[in-house]
Amino acid sequence: MVRIDNVGDWKGKELIDRDDERIGKLEDVYVDTASDEPMFVTVKEGFVSKHLTFVPLAGAAASPDGLKVSVSKAQIKDAPNIDQDGELSQDQEAALYGHYELTYAPADNPSGRRLARR
Repeated sequence: MVRIDNVGDWKGKELIDRDDERIGKLEDVYVDTASDEPMFVTVKEGFVSKHLTFVPLAGAAASPDGLKVSVSKAQIKDAPNIDQDGELSQDQEAALYGHYELTYAPADNPSGRRLARR
């Protein structure tokens, strides 16, 4: 494994779960609005009604096969998602962090949203 220097360069690369199962291709990167640090990526799922599912970057590592994340495919499948052109509300953000057992606090901005797509 090698260090991830710029996760934005990984758009379109394979996303792989902790058990080496293919999840799909990385679609978007979401950063923390306060620190501008990458927090989540999305992967496109669904056959008829395509949506974007969020995957945390904590513990992720780059490999020759793609970007390997520290969560399981099953946990990702049950994660909150949005329509491809959708946007997370503050409540949805809180549910997303809770799903992955991550600490969440609303951002200090007018919307209170912590995540922004890059």
